[in-house]
Amino acid sequence: FVKTTTFELHFSHTPQIKENSNTTYNFIQNNMFLAALSFAYFSKALSGSYMKSTITQLERRFDIPSYLIGVIDGSFEMGNLLVIAFVSYFGAKLHRPKIIAMGCVLMSLGTFLIAMPHFIIGRYNVQTSARESFNSTAKFPPCPATSPEFTEADDRSSILPSAGCERESSVSMWAYVFLGNVLRGIGETPVQPLGISYIDDYARPENAALYIGCVQTISIIGPVIGYLLGSLCAKIYVDIGYVDMETITITPGDARWVGAWWLGYLIAGTITLTSAVPFWFLPKSLPVPVEKHDASCTPEQTRFIKDSPSAMEHKFRPEEPTNFRQMAKEFVPALKSLLGSPVYIIYLCVTIIQFNSLIGMVTYKPKYIEQHYGQSASKANFLMGMINIPAVALGMFSGGVVMKKFKLGIMGAAKFAFGTSLLGYFLSLFFLAMGCDNAKVAGITMSYTGVEGLSYHERALFSECNSGCLCSGKDWDPVCGENGITYVSACLAGCTSATGTGSRYTNLTASLGHCPIRDSCDRMFPYFLFLSVITSFIISLGGTPGFVLLIRCIKPELKSLALGVHTLATRTLAGIPAPIYFGAIIDTTCLKWGNTKCGGRGACRIYNTTAYRMVYLGLTLGLRTVAFFLCILGFALLQRYVRQEEKTALANGDVEVESDSLRKEEGNSVLHCDKFVCALNCRETRL
Repeated sequence: FVKTTTFELHFSHTPQIKENSNTTYNFIQNNMFLAALSFAYFSKALSGSYMKSTITQLERRFDIPSYLIGVIDGSFEMGNLLVIAFVSYFGAKLHRPKIIAMGCVLMSLGTFLIAMPHFIIGRYNVQTSARESFNSTAKFPPCPATSPEFTEADDRSSILPSAGCERESSVSMWAYVFLGNVLRGIGETPVQPLGISYIDDYARPENAALYIGCVQTISIIGPVIGYLLGSLCAKIYVDIGYVDMETITITPGDARWVGAWWLGYLIAGTITLTSAVPFWFLPKSLPVPVEKHDASCTPEQTRFIKDSPSAMEHKFRPEEPTNFRQMAKEFVPALKSLLGSPVYIIYLCVTIIQFNSLIGMVTYKPKYIEQHYGQSASKANFLMGMINIPAVALGMFSGGVVMKKFKLGIMGAAKFAFGTSLLGYFLSLFFLAMGCDNAKVAGITMSYTGVEGLSYHERALFSECNSGCLCSGKDWDPVCGENGITYVSACLAGCTSATGTGSRYTNLTASLGHCPIRDSCDRMFPYFLFLSVITSFIISLGGTPGFVLLIRCIKPELKSLALGVHTLATRTLAGIPAPIYFGAIIDTTCLKWGNTKCGGRGACRIYNTTAYRMVYLGLTLGLRTVAFFLCILGFALLQRYVRQEEKTALANGDVEVESDSLRKEEGNSVLHCDKFVCALNCRETRL
């Protein structure tokens, strides 16, 4: 007894100091990786949300329709498509932190490339019906001319391409934005699958969900800053510093206004480049918590394992040798094993459809606020960043807390995610009733006599009051009359003279810009914002449980591959097509198109707000309806697998009892712990 006690005292004295030192060092490394990954998530979310906040700015600057903006937005997912499967699988075998660092560098280079066209393309020319600039004291006739000969010549000159229009047509310019976004997508590829699997590998089981929730919550701060940055840049004129702002007659609320979209990309690229630095100093692997190995051992056995020389084999996972040929041989069987799981396939289908709805809605939500409620791009981005995104962050964090507090299992997480999504769906139906009437625009949404009715024909812009001016129907230079009606141009409004701040009619006075939206729409907008916040919070509650469900229902060795395939599938089948077909459908509701310098069709100037609301919200809710039907099948499959797991656990329990009696007879505690860990891993694999 004395000898045993002496041995225990000497055994736990000096090694205890080393263990405390190692624990402190490991704690620092764990937190450093968690902080670095959170910052990487923040930076990539910032640049991604800023891209979405500049959709209308890019649309106007390059004179392109919404569906083409959808192609540019989807190019990010195209970059992911090129490398995601290979990075997810091979990256898990290599130095994951350094691969993430290289991805952050590529993201920053792509972000800088997006801003490049601003420094190549010429100055932005505002489309206007005025033939010359004027000030508050000068007067000029808004009509092009009263002689038909002069008008015909002027029309021909406006239709024919101007000198150098091919160079400045913006076709080659938006290609830089496209390629830069592709490069961003390639760089972002390793961040999520390798980062999340790294946390799940080296975090305690009870803390993994909370850590993932924290990372995703911090990443939500990125969109907040991104949309706020978009709001700030949208207020600044695109050519700030190069033009005299006193000569700019349009305001940020004008459909022709283009903000300093390029400035935010320079800021976002710098932040993304900074996020790569910490990953270069992190190790390939971190200490594995002992709880993942000896959770069932007695306290005495746990102390023995911690203090024994073989403990390092339990605390640290051996680094696998880098053998690319062997990894290539294992890739196809691993992929077949993953895609052979019915639960995983149903999960993929549900999330693909849900992501189609989510991505399409988020991409065009600022534009919906602009067009439907008459808000400027700056205010729409500000509201997205300050009201909507924080609600999503709170919801995702709360979902992680609920998972930890109530210790939800696989079925519990699935039910929680489904319930919150279903409740948010029913609340979203109220958006259909929160509509605004079309703006009163003479010749487009109503006649010159005041009769409401839509018109898609250019000839409807002409009437007796402007017949003497021989105006052009291609111009978009709106003015607001004292009667509350917006006219496409001062010429079409029947102006006979104009001064710096207004145009003089024969019996009316018009001011530059659109007429204000109706009071009924102003009163409806706060209710829209409130409901948007509530639904965003409720739906995002199921985000973290749903994500944990993904990584818990697959084999441990396929975790990184499963995350990569999931990311690949959602971005290929949702991230790429959703912005394109959402944009194409939105384009069908356009009432008046602008014109490019070369005479082609440019960006849309005004939409049919009623049709916009129905196709935008209808498509979003319709996709989610289909996903709910698939969830029913998913629940049936998941319950069957859980029952099989329970039967397997009971069968393994009898084997463990017999193993325990053999262990007591042999007195080998370490060997028993190894067998028990193997049994745990086998059960997790079957699940």
